[in-house]
Amino acid sequence: MSSQPYPAALHQSSTQSRTLISQNGQNTPTGGGTPNSGTGAPELDVRQQLLNYQKMFDQAAYPFINDASAYEKLSKIGQGTFGEVFKARCKSTGRMVALKKILMANEKEGFPITALREVKMLEQLKHPNIIDLIEVCSAKSSAPATKDRTTFYLVFSFCEHDLAGLLSNPKVRMSLLHIKTMIKHLITGLNKLHRSKILHRDMKAANVLISREGVLKLADFGLARPFVQRENSNVPRALYTNRVVTLWYRPPELLLGDRSYGTKIDVWGAGCIMAEMWTRQPIMQGDTEQRQLQLISALCGSINQEVWPNCVKMPLWNVMSSDTNTPLPQGKKRVLRSKLRHLMRLDGPDGRSQSDPYGKGKPNEHLPADFKDDDAMNLLESLLAIDPDKRPTADEAEDDIWFYKEPLPKANVQDLMDTIPTSQFEYTVGKGAHAGRGRHHNNQPRPNQAQRQSNAIPAGQYRDTIF
Repeated sequence: MSSQPYPAALHQSSTQSRTLISQNGQNTPTGGGTPNSGTGAPELDVRQQLLNYQKMFDQAAYPFINDASAYEKLSKIGQGTFGEVFKARCKSTGRMVALKKILMANEKEGFPITALREVKMLEQLKHPNIIDLIEVCSAKSSAPATKDRTTFYLVFSFCEHDLAGLLSNPKVRMSLLHIKTMIKHLITGLNKLHRSKILHRDMKAANVLISREGVLKLADFGLARPFVQRENSNVPRALYTNRVVTLWYRPPELLLGDRSYGTKIDVWGAGCIMAEMWTRQPIMQGDTEQRQLQLISALCGSINQEVWPNCVKMPLWNVMSSDTNTPLPQGKKRVLRSKLRHLMRLDGPDGRSQSDPYGKGKPNEHLPADFKDDDAMNLLESLLAIDPDKRPTADEAEDDIWFYKEPLPKANVQDLMDTIPTSQFEYTVGKGAHAGRGRHHNNQPRPNQAQRQSNAIPAGQYRDTIF
């Protein structure tokens, strides 16, 4: 194999660098000299030098990655603080892909660290239930303000739906077999992540994709990061930011300021998604962290030392518990089982509501009349345990007895996908995080509700996708 392109590219870059830096007759002083050091050398124009460096990088070529012009953008299917996601077609093969634009406008320290993490992790996470990263490509910006700036795209295999968009469509009818299969896929993909020592940190229905073949895949690793598992309990645990996970899916330990969390924060998110498979909407929709804690207490019971011995060690426990309008009300009973018993439902192929997991209505097809799926509720109860130490690992949840009872999970839900003619995405149907963007007729303001002012978030910080 010839190595000619690589040295040529290096030679071109170094030559270009010397040319640009030496413009206007200004060169970097040698021998460690500084301006006004008495040597008579002209002062170093630092600003000009930085502009020359910026120009050099803007004009640089990237010979080892493809140009984004190889793909034809068809439509936008996602948007957030990370940037935009487009449905696109490869011009040479006709293959459908998803292009995720990496937001570079506010980056002052080079390529975003979150994008670097995402690329590195997805390269090692090759699994049927995790989205496949095909390549990274680049494109020159044509906008006047950012002319010649390079934009980078992550190219993913295209999935026809995300789970949030699918659940928001009342015409999509799911049987217990469909639900069990998708939850099995979800936990299997999460188990692969945790075995690879990676935290997802943004588990929610909108970040769960479903392919045309009916295979569920975890996606959006913009907040993911590797974690360190300490074998020695005497060694201090690693600290991470607690400003992660979309608010509706955020576990109580993060809401109370924990920074030494582990894989159980993802398990809580998986429990929220599992409940959402039946309720068809997020089960706890708080608009502030305090309100979210109140909703968790109302559904899962009061947070105290009886159910969670280490809760008093959380950084925000004293502040939260001593507040006159405390978001940690006491005396609340756990009503998750009774609430979900009435909300859970199964929809048959004919579109009519059939029995819930507890046999309340017409028996589900292929199931006995006295069918009661207590195992499903037991799994959900454990996933949504207040105490993170009492939640199962993804490995334990994958081996839960519920997945070994009839109806057994299938390899895919392609029969369900065949009944859905158009793609369903949270962004395009205007549900979930995008419900306040005027895309859906059900988005009506509450009576006498004051309009909230938008708080600007500094670039690079995490914004909750709650509107």
